Order: sequence, then structure tokens, then C-alpha cells
Amino acid sequence: QVQLVESGGGLVQAGGSLSLSCTASGIIFRINNMGWYRQAPGKERELVAGISSSGSTNYADSVKGRFTISRDYAKKTVHLEMNNLKPEDTAAYYCNALIGTTPLNPVQPYWGQGTQVTVSE
Repeated sequence: QVQLVESGGGLVQAGGSLSLSCTASGIIFRINNMGWYRQAPGKERELVAGISSSGSTNYADSVKGRFTISRDYAKKTVHLEMNNLKPEDTAAYYCNALIGTTPLNPVQPYWGQGTQVTVSE
């Protein structure tokens, strides 16, 4: 079984910083893209930032210049450094990874359990 376990998050004042981490474990042959999504109450889940197996990154326009995604390939971990946080960043943040468990099977999406980020005024 593949698991994505997230850590970090919490409560911070506007302008502050938080870091999120997500580690994949289990029977893993390869990991393609990894990323972070978020979902605020009453809203759809949206991509925050992604990083490919080659290290290419992409960000939602709303977080560009404030968030940085990085990856530790050996540890199967993806990080999200969030700076200058705003109240509108408040949401549940979910880790996502495209993982193949055997050399033959195609990659499939896996999700973490979610971690709450709350930014106060």
C-alpha cells in the first residue's frame, strides 16, 4: 500500500510563514509529478504548486512569488514553503503524487489526508 503522510500546517498571522512536508511510503517503483492542492470551505480543490520528476515547477498565480515547492527524491518527500501568507490562503492542503508501484503498471494518483492551514488577519 502506498501512503502519503503530510506534516506541517497550523495557525499563523497574515504575513507569516509555514512549511508543509509530504513523504511517500510503501511499495513504490517510481514517482512522477508531486504537488500540493488546497480546498477552502465551499470551494473546489485547486492546484497550488507542482513539481515534475525532472524538477520543473508550476504555481497557481495567486501564490507565485510567495510559495516555493521543492522535492527530495531520495526521501520521496515534497515540501511547500509558504511565505507572506494571506487570509485567503486558509484551506485544507493536500499532497498529491503520481506513483507507479511496478515497472509495468501506469502511475496512479495518490492523496494525503490533508493538513489545515489557517491564516488570521
